[in-house]
Amino acid sequence: MTQPKRKLLSVLGPGLVTGAADDDPSGVGTYSQVGAQFGYGMAWTMFFGFPLLVSIQAICAQIGATTGKGIAQNLRQHYSPSLLRAVVMLLLIANVINLGADLGAMGEALALLLPGNVLAYTAAFGVISVLLEVFISYTRYARILKWTTLSLFAYVAVVFVSDVPLGEAAYGTFVPEFTFDKPHAMALVAIFGTTISPYLFFWQAGQEVEEQHRRHVKPLMISHRRAEGELKRIRTDTLIGMGFSHIVALFIIVATAATLHAHGVTEIASAAQAAEALRPIAGEFAFALFAVGIIGTGLLAVPILAGSAAYAVSETFGWVEGLDRRPREAKAFYGVIALATLGGIALNFIGIDPMRALYWAAVVNGLLAPPLMVVTMLIASNRKIMGKFTIGRKLAFGGWLSTAVMGAIAGVFLLS
Repeated sequence: MTQPKRKLLSVLGPGLVTGAADDDPSGVGTYSQVGAQFGYGMAWTMFFGFPLLVSIQAICAQIGATTGKGIAQNLRQHYSPSLLRAVVMLLLIANVINLGADLGAMGEALALLLPGNVLAYTAAFGVISVLLEVFISYTRYARILKWTTLSLFAYVAVVFVSDVPLGEAAYGTFVPEFTFDKPHAMALVAIFGTTISPYLFFWQAGQEVEEQHRRHVKPLMISHRRAEGELKRIRTDTLIGMGFSHIVALFIIVATAATLHAHGVTEIASAAQAAEALRPIAGEFAFALFAVGIIGTGLLAVPILAGSAAYAVSETFGWVEGLDRRPREAKAFYGVIALATLGGIALNFIGIDPMRALYWAAVVNGLLAPPLMVVTMLIASNRKIMGKFTIGRKLAFGGWLSTAVMGAIAGVFLLS
């Protein structure tokens, strides 16, 4: 491997993994439904949403790197306890719904490839995710997560084995069109809800803290000399990670528009159903790639959903936290990971349809994100918290614009 490639790989970390986790089975289900229902008509949301996601995730990363604390811990120390409890409770609810949806989709996808019981597969994926997260060292686990991002290339491959009209796809990507009705409003909230998701904020900030522990370095507020290089690394990592995420999401919309929508299939209830619908239209290879992609992205996203919940809850109560800790050192932290995952598994056993939950989980995230983004922006702009490393004007503009757009989208949905 050449020196520039090694240098780039060393830079990529929390941003790349967070971006890849954004394309979880819930996201795949949402993007598939949008492509099937509207064709290329809403592909522009990926192009439009990219700078918004980059801005807010870079801000979350900077909070973690500067203070050496996650978002919830900063909230606990500097803001109202009732605000903290409300934010964490909403995050926990959204994450458990998302976990149930993702685990159910993974079980369905595996059942398409191998004969077996869907619920058994669902439970097995949940248990495996918990065991890996609890018993593998953070250094090895971070490396596993980084390599798992390669599973997203399955969706890129689907486009290349499908007959895509490039002119139509390009027009839908770069020329915004929108109809003010309930289906479009719900789709818009679902897209941005699954793209700019609250759990990603907590995870990326928490992972920056984990990286400091792994490298045995101090937060930027204390170690000023490292600031320039660290902030540059965060920008590069976040830009590439979120760019990767958006390109894959765009490919999913294009693939389902070129196959399902083009053949009159406009209703998709889950990512697994999208994979199954591809079989007679695009062939066995495209079907298998799509199904394998669901499982791969789920294995990446499930531990991140559970982990972000654990960071938030542990920071709220002042518990010892971190994936770099041994299980006996952070029993409550790992306990939240296990309980959140078990809660997701349970949703699949009590009659809640995980396929419908895929789309609704994105809607819940879309409505939860705006107030949480306001809180995040207040933290990042507070000199008492961030010291001399409060966010600059450009990043502040991008963060507040992202917050305003998410608020407007949630408002459009509620009014519709």
